[in-house]
Amino acid sequence: MDPQENTAPVAAAGLESNKDARMWAMICHLAGLAGYLIPVPFIAIIAPLVVWMLKKDEFEFVDDQGKEAVDFHITMLIAAIVAGASICIMIGIVLLPLVLLFSVVMAIAAAIKANSGERYRYPLTLRLIK
Repeated sequence: MDPQENTAPVAAAGLESNKDARMWAMICHLAGLAGYLIPVPFIAIIAPLVVWMLKKDEFEFVDDQGKEAVDFHITMLIAAIVAGASICIMIGIVLLPLVLLFSVVMAIAAAIKANSGERYRYPLTLRLIK
């Protein structure tokens, strides 16, 4: 009898194996995109914050990824404000769309990574929540 036949699949080191935790972490990242769909001030920060607050005690993975998502969307809000303010000196005309595109692309990339169980770290993000 082959000893490998009866072994259960083991999650790779560092990957989250709990399907619910992965789903909620993915929702944390995607919730920040609500700001593009719902015209409510600060919804891009409030939505991932609410998901994180609801599930952080239940899943450690969601706690980690929720903090990351909230930090990223706060950083993107600050960048968008700076870019918007720089429109009067013409830099913001190019900078603001780039900030918005970066925000969407990175949130989708983070959601994909979280759904596969990887801990994602956004680039160029202020780490505000400890």
